[in-house]
Amino acid sequence: MVKKILLPYTLLIVLLLSACTPGGFKADHKYKVEPFEFTNQQNKQVSLDDLKGTVWISQFIFTNCTAACPPMMANMAKLQDLLVKEGIEDYKIVSFSIEPEADTPEVLQEYLSAYDVADESKWEMLTGYSQKKIIDIAAKTFKTAVIDDPANNTVLHGTSFSLVNQKGEFVKSYSGLSDVPYEEIAKDMKALIKQGK
Repeated sequence: MVKKILLPYTLLIVLLLSACTPGGFKADHKYKVEPFEFTNQQNKQVSLDDLKGTVWISQFIFTNCTAACPPMMANMAKLQDLLVKEGIEDYKIVSFSIEPEADTPEVLQEYLSAYDVADESKWEMLTGYSQKKIIDIAAKTFKTAVIDDPANNTVLHGTSFSLVNQKGEFVKSYSGLSDVPYEEIAKDMKALIKQGK
């Protein structure tokens, strides 16, 4: 008899607790992004501190790339179309050039414009560092490889999209080249933004 009486109350408490528990985004990991201050496509300085308080999604690309980078850029542009459609506004897209000597701000601006993205103001196409520096950042922070391959006159790199929270922590990665989970990324970004408010 006591069990029958207690059961509804137990269920009610569980429901109330679950309603109070913050839902939404769950990080796969939390790796602190190494502090940086680089140059964007408008020849302006952009630092990690400038991005603090904002959710951002990043990728590693270079403009002379003819294999992975064009589809990755197109996929990121498609993701932005979805973010616009979903009414998600408080975010940035950060593209780190892995061939910084060739990718000047002017080259990066021309490259970005070729993709006819929904909102260029949300993009930070970054350069202005040594290739060694970006190889270190890719490995230490984003747990991905950037490998200079002089023998084939190219640079090899990972093709993931990396999500960074408002604290500057890399929290989740997604395929950026094929089978991109657009809906999942948009949902995660929306949940992270909501959590930060």
